[in-house]
Amino acid sequence: MEQQSLIRNRPFIFLFLGSFLAIIGFSMFFMTTTWFVISDLGSASSLGIILIAVTVPRILMMAFGGVLADKFKKTTIMFSTSSIQGVLLVIIFLLNNANQLTFGYLIILGFFFGTLDAFSGPAGTSLIPKIVQKHQIKQANAAIQGLGQLGFVIGPIIAGSVMEFGGVTAGYLVSAIIVLFSAFFMFPPFLKEGPVDNTIKQTPLKDLIEGFSYVKASKFLMTGILILITLNFFAFGAISIAIPILVETYGGTPINLSYIEAALGVGMLVSTAIIGVVKIRRRGFTSIAGLIATLIVAIAFSQIPNLYILTTLAFLIGFTMTFVSIPFFTSAQEDTDPRIMGRVMSIVFLAMNGFDPLAYASVTLLVSRGFDIQLIILSFSIVGLMIALAILWLGQTYRNYKSNY
Repeated sequence: MEQQSLIRNRPFIFLFLGSFLAIIGFSMFFMTTTWFVISDLGSASSLGIILIAVTVPRILMMAFGGVLADKFKKTTIMFSTSSIQGVLLVIIFLLNNANQLTFGYLIILGFFFGTLDAFSGPAGTSLIPKIVQKHQIKQANAAIQGLGQLGFVIGPIIAGSVMEFGGVTAGYLVSAIIVLFSAFFMFPPFLKEGPVDNTIKQTPLKDLIEGFSYVKASKFLMTGILILITLNFFAFGAISIAIPILVETYGGTPINLSYIEAALGVGMLVSTAIIGVVKIRRRGFTSIAGLIATLIVAIAFSQIPNLYILTTLAFLIGFTMTFVSIPFFTSAQEDTDPRIMGRVMSIVFLAMNGFDPLAYASVTLLVSRGFDIQLIILSFSIVGLMIALAILWLGQTYRNYKSNY
């Protein structure tokens, strides 16, 4: 691979832009759907069911998505999934425009949307080490995730503004256009992916078992995955579903919802920019410290009944969360055998996203039973903090990990 900066690496730039637009479109879809369910369907419990429908198939198919990412061209997988997701959003727009978008349709279409995401995530993540030099992997991750967080800022703002003036139907239309446009930048000839690394012929089941065995044998990977599970179940997953409920409870509008969602993204963006320029060698300790900080802020989030203060705390949650994921993510990419990269990344993605639906289901169940949403967040955060402190005390291998890059 020629020595070149990331900004002159054309395949990386196209991946950069495609990922950015995909996240804008997805975040718009996510916010538009949450507001549609809360305001039009009028049911917080229905919101949890919809989110579960989107995320559960991603759990079930994520490991298989990693197998495909090792067997086939990652660019082909990404282009295909983004294109089909765009078509699904067009269908949702048409149904809503005809006043035919029901709870059942959202569950079915959300199911397929989540299934596709199980294939695109591992493919995109495992593509990065193939198109950049090894010492640039952390910078590339920071750039893509940083732009992604900017997408999470821009997406809710666009969605809130569009819904404020054009309603939910317009929100779905704009998100569909953006996702379809993202597929353009993921067109395989633009990304120029090299040959497939995994040329060993064996059954998909053996491929899957090999991936899990590889992860199980690494204390670093196992501890990092436990950290991601703790972050996403006890902090991010629970707070994600709590935010629209809190906005509705305190008399907010779509703009208030967009402010909080945007603040979360801005926090991630700022910390990602810092990580991109600061060399972090003690990545294990940094990741644990980030988890502890996130959960402490989440405890404060659970005690504030003011939407404006919650917006500030959402910024801090986003800021601290990035210090959990990027250091671990980058080290996993640097140290993993390229032949098995897709499967390892799929397991990491599973830890990052797979426990969200359990958090959604738990929070939804507790809310439906009459528990106060802020009490729920407080309980989740305290349990998560106890786990994080235990990892800090017992996870010596992970805590002492240092990177050579």
